[in-house]
Amino acid sequence: MHKELEKQLQGYGLTTAHIIYRMPDHQAILQTYIWQDYDLAPEFPEMRSFLKFWQEKLDGPLHSVRYIHRKLISATEWRSLKGEFIIN
Repeated sequence: MHKELEKQLQGYGLTTAHIIYRMPDHQAILQTYIWQDYDLAPEFPEMRSFLKFWQEKLDGPLHSVRYIHRKLISATEWRSLKGEFIIN
């Protein structure tokens, strides 16, 4: 089974974060970065881990983070069916 599908079946959804940060040498200039990964709402451990890494290891200080989250497979879309079609 593909890693992405396995995560989706475990409740992960696709999270996209729009990160705005300050240039290290020119604090008045803002840059943008898009981050995307499978994550669990509402705690968002993957995104929080990435933002922690950013703050600890990268030079550009964060200005703001906007994000959106969407489950790609929900309980109403994934269900087990028992049945059989016989043709001919």
